[in-house]
Amino acid sequence: MRHLGIHIVLYKPEIPANTGNIARTCAANKAILHLIHPLGFSIGERAVKRAGLDYWSSVTIIEHESIEAFFESEAGGVFYFIEDYGDNKYSDGDFSHLDKDYYFIFGRETSGIPLELIMDRKNQCLAIPMASNVRSLNLSNAVAIVVYEVLRQQEFYQLN
Repeated sequence: MRHLGIHIVLYKPEIPANTGNIARTCAANKAILHLIHPLGFSIGERAVKRAGLDYWSSVTIIEHESIEAFFESEAGGVFYFIEDYGDNKYSDGDFSHLDKDYYFIFGRETSGIPLELIMDRKNQCLAIPMASNVRSLNLSNAVAIVVYEVLRQQEFYQLN
């Protein structure tokens, strides 16, 4: 089942604190969070309560057993891979259309998105520019950068 709007997709996330921070960003911006299994942690009610994620119930979370299951269930969306593969920056995309589902796929904290998923989709890859002395940004920071660029282009329509 598709939901119009901004979709954040975490491919096999490993660090619970990152996912918690991303969930908070999604709650604050009405974005939908997709989690691709396997996860590196539990999101059961007890674990969520222990982590103090009192806003968890305010987030629309959709779990997918695999990346293939995700693509099958969300067919028809516009997909972007946030990765340093390709020539496009996150701010190069046109996300202004309110009648589309935009899916932003973020890779694992330790290994990113597998090359076999993106090698034929170079034009769908968006990078966040940064100095060469840093390997990557924190995943939750990267998500916030992308979400706010989409919201800016949509004149923050989703927050009204």
